[in-house]
Amino acid sequence: MVIFGASGDLTKRKLIPALCNLAQAQLLPRQFAIIGVSASPISTDDFRKQLTEDVKQYATSPVPADVWQWFLERIYYIAGNFQDPGTYGRLKLQLELVDKDHATQGNRFFYLAVAPKFFSEIIRQLGTARLTQEQDGHWRRVIVEKPFGHDLDSARRLNREIKEALQEHQIYRIDHYLGKETVQNVLVFRFSNSIAEPLWNRSYIDHVQITASETVGVEHRGGYYETSGALRDMIPNHLFQLLSLTAMEPPISFEADAVRNKQAEVLQAIQPPSPEEVLTNMVRGQYGDGGPDLKAYRDEPDVDPESNTETFVALKLSIDNWRWGGVPFYLRTGKRMPKRTTEIAVQFRRTPFVLFRNTTVQDLETNRLVIHIQPEEGISLQFGAKIPGPVMKIGPVNMNFDYLSNFGKSGSTGYERLFYDCMMGDATLFQRADMVEASWKVIQPVLDVWKALPGRDFPNYETSSWGPKSAFDLLKRDGREWRAMD
Repeated sequence: MVIFGASGDLTKRKLIPALCNLAQAQLLPRQFAIIGVSASPISTDDFRKQLTEDVKQYATSPVPADVWQWFLERIYYIAGNFQDPGTYGRLKLQLELVDKDHATQGNRFFYLAVAPKFFSEIIRQLGTARLTQEQDGHWRRVIVEKPFGHDLDSARRLNREIKEALQEHQIYRIDHYLGKETVQNVLVFRFSNSIAEPLWNRSYIDHVQITASETVGVEHRGGYYETSGALRDMIPNHLFQLLSLTAMEPPISFEADAVRNKQAEVLQAIQPPSPEEVLTNMVRGQYGDGGPDLKAYRDEPDVDPESNTETFVALKLSIDNWRWGGVPFYLRTGKRMPKRTTEIAVQFRRTPFVLFRNTTVQDLETNRLVIHIQPEEGISLQFGAKIPGPVMKIGPVNMNFDYLSNFGKSGSTGYERLFYDCMMGDATLFQRADMVEASWKVIQPVLDVWKALPGRDFPNYETSSWGPKSAFDLLKRDGREWRAMD
């Protein structure tokens, strides 16, 4: 494994802990090694010492001394500029030495834990150095972090540029949300349970809500966030991946392209909004001052004091196909929310009230299925039951399943499954080029309108609230409301 950007936060916080978890689960080959590449002028010994301290802080559970010693003997570091061909020459020599010393047999995957501006350059340089060529049964794969482009044109350009050095089967566009157990369980829940799939359509489902909320602000990522915003940062990758898994048709198998074909169909069926629909169905917000310890977004480091960058987004989308015609999908994501959570809430239609017309029952609660993705992972189902007593009264009841209670705790960063799949050549949980471009096609009209009409009422929601009033009005106009999670 070659990690570009090896001296950065992602490597120490997520990548190395994930590899340690795989090693402890005996899911790494014994013929394994890591080469870090970064601009920091340090030696391999310095890199090993730094990671030894970092892993104590960021590992999901204590790493046994023998496991970590095994890692240390297989970790190397190359200091160099990503734009310098000499860096890739030194990398090629180091790879040859590692192949010899650790019998890695020529199989390599490259992880780009770097700023998006370096994606094309690094892949181009790898191609020029002939490090991406697959021959003699040896594979070469590249994992690309998000964001994959910042609009439709840049996504298309990036796809075109990296395909000059790589074939599609070598490209693994990563979304760590898909490493969550519950995300993968969406497919299992839907397609292995006969009580679920027959009801999974417009005849029984009223609407779907997908929420990804964070309690933190932008912290020290103001420079990045100013060029991204909540829309680019979360919607075309994380939330659209959740949407596509929720709404896709049954694939013919769990082969990578069979699953991704059905996800792509869903994304291509989402209707790009007209400018008028952007104004009515797309909501943006920015958090304000929360007191001495919680700055307004405009007061965060590296943020323009008059910034119009959104930190909250709510969207109403329609999927124009037979299964989902007339069923709205509401998506929302934001920072400085009251609770950190990611979930998919499927709201079923109400049953006819006629049976209860001569009883004291005033209203019928609808059934709701909630797939909890983080921080708690599980599934809950709400249904109605009679409250004990001589009078007919109905109360909501929840059936809950959570991973911790049923399967025990397993420390995970969300990257373990994705690394393992990449090494095994299984691209099911990675985005394909057509999926990326289909996502940006939906988002592009929103970007265009918001660029032409900057937000004029920012900041427009309080810290520790669920976003601006217009986000609630979005559902209220349809006679619906966001699921309460306080």
